[in-house]
Amino acid sequence: MAKLAYHASHEQFAPSHLLTLAIQAEKAGFDAIHSSDHFNPWSKRQGHSGFAFAWVASALQATTLPVSMICTPGQRYHPAVVAQAIATLAEMYPGRYAVEMATGEALNEVITGEPWPSKPERNQRLLESVTIIRSLLAGKEVSHEGAVKVKDARVWSLPLVAPLIYCAAISTETSGWCGSWADGLITTSGSPEDIREKMEAFASNGGKGKPVNVQYSFSYASTKDEALDAAHEQWRSNLLPREQLADIHKTEQFDQQTQHMSHEEVAEKLPLITSMEELFNEIDIINPTGVNLISLHNVNRNHEAFIEAFAKYKSDKFGKKLK
Repeated sequence: MAKLAYHASHEQFAPSHLLTLAIQAEKAGFDAIHSSDHFNPWSKRQGHSGFAFAWVASALQATTLPVSMICTPGQRYHPAVVAQAIATLAEMYPGRYAVEMATGEALNEVITGEPWPSKPERNQRLLESVTIIRSLLAGKEVSHEGAVKVKDARVWSLPLVAPLIYCAAISTETSGWCGSWADGLITTSGSPEDIREKMEAFASNGGKGKPVNVQYSFSYASTKDEALDAAHEQWRSNLLPREQLADIHKTEQFDQQTQHMSHEEVAEKLPLITSMEELFNEIDIINPTGVNLISLHNVNRNHEAFIEAFAKYKSDKFGKKLK
């Protein structure tokens, strides 16, 4: 059975509030915490975007859970700085931190003023960045000329064991591409067939035996109407086609592109959950795929109520009491 992570959505909550939710999630019986990493939110209605590396350090200190986060090196973050951040967190909290490398979105990266590369160029930049980061985590001095440039870099404070570097991939194509170099895969959850297709692509290209995690997004509320209203208000900006999600660079543009998206369109694309029984039924559908961890992202902002309901369900069904 897959472990269950609480997804900490920086786009939707102030960092201090999100830390309180992470502490509540540990008490409720979640097995891990998974963090997004944004410079800008997807919508002005979401309204937040804290600095993930700083927040993850606080979450690691405030809880005893493993914590993982998405990261895009190469533009907003220089890979040498990413390596230093990873090394610091892994040295202070051994065995509890993992990072998931992604090619990123213009929404977060073009703040540097540099052009937004094509997907093949972003893949190449990510691969070079991961190679640089791994070398630095191994204690090597690195110089590099390519999609990114590094001169005489070295990380001095190293962990005893370098953390796993996953690849965050949405498509089957990218899942296959990263199999040879990633320590694991995190992807979005669709149908079991969709998940298996991405797992098979990853495994057949070098990822066999490596862990695979999925993120399952849904809207939780006491009624379908409430769940749908919240999903439409908070998350319709995220339901554009994959290419648009990667290439639009301003929050306001996401709002403009989705201003006429109907409730019915949102309901077709996002599960609406009204009970923990329903949520765990969905988890039971995913479990046979063999994924290692399911990160649960309630796109609604009623996270206190969601976490309380999760705690009660686990206590009643599995006998796991609040800590």
